[in-house]
Amino acid sequence: MRIALLADIHGNLPAFEAVLAELERLQPDYVVVDGDLINGTPMSSAVVEQIRQRDWIVVRGNHEFYLLDMGTERAVPGSNDPTRWGALHWLSEQISAEQYAYLAMLPDERTFYLHGTQPICITHGIPGQNRIGFYPMQEDDEIIPHLENVWQPTFVSAHTHQQINRHVQGAVRDNQTGELIQREWHLINPGSVGLPLNGNTNAQFAIIENVPVTGQVDAWSLTHFGIPYDQRPLLEAFTTSGLFEAGGVMSLLFYWEVCTAEPDIIFFFRWATRNGYDASGDIDNAFVAYNRATGRDAYIASIDPLKNGSKSGGLCV
Repeated sequence: MRIALLADIHGNLPAFEAVLAELERLQPDYVVVDGDLINGTPMSSAVVEQIRQRDWIVVRGNHEFYLLDMGTERAVPGSNDPTRWGALHWLSEQISAEQYAYLAMLPDERTFYLHGTQPICITHGIPGQNRIGFYPMQEDDEIIPHLENVWQPTFVSAHTHQQINRHVQGAVRDNQTGELIQREWHLINPGSVGLPLNGNTNAQFAIIENVPVTGQVDAWSLTHFGIPYDQRPLLEAFTTSGLFEAGGVMSLLFYWEVCTAEPDIIFFFRWATRNGYDASGDIDNAFVAYNRATGRDAYIASIDPLKNGSKSGGLCV
């Protein structure tokens, strides 16, 4: 049994198409998309349309909720601001009514009980909280409190755009007896198809395959993949689609993340906080100051595929 795990496509159609071609070669038994199909880059509608035509298992991520909650009492605070959240406003006009309904009907979590294998829990963050994720270098003690209510031994999360394949062990308190019991989880993150943030610009995903364990049901082994693709059509679309004009600084930061495979949004907001700038209330002036102080814009220009003639920026291996 082989299951392909995709996550965090974020509207990057060229990266998604590169993964589709590789899946055609690999022929997995099932394909799972673990949230964040949309937002960030300009081709979200096309990505949703491709996915909804396939017989795949799909769950929602936090970016689906940004769209679905927009204009309601559940909306992210400040998302009515067309400067800070202009890209989301733009996106809401690109998604058709049928695509919106498709996203609205997706589950937030799936559990697989495939015969003869360990159960697998799949959710974008953790159950009930889609904006909590994990990083490769985190200590087990930082991770375990978030997994206490995940009883399945194999847990697939996404959100951080970082590929993870590790076993986490520790003591948790039994809900019924109150006693401490030892638990172990196989923690998996397939990485991001459309916006990897681990320094590698390839479109990333994973395949898990059941493997026999003596005296037990089969466990799961994992293989990570990274597929090179031509970023230039996507980067050009930031301008031709109107996303740059609508999204301002935030769309430019997403563009940078495509080029660098680094967390440029986090870099900017952390710098602004450390240096006394209100990046949420006055994002434009904060961004000007950020570039003046760091020269980040000049660095991006040096690796931008539309400016240096390459097919992708950053590290592509």
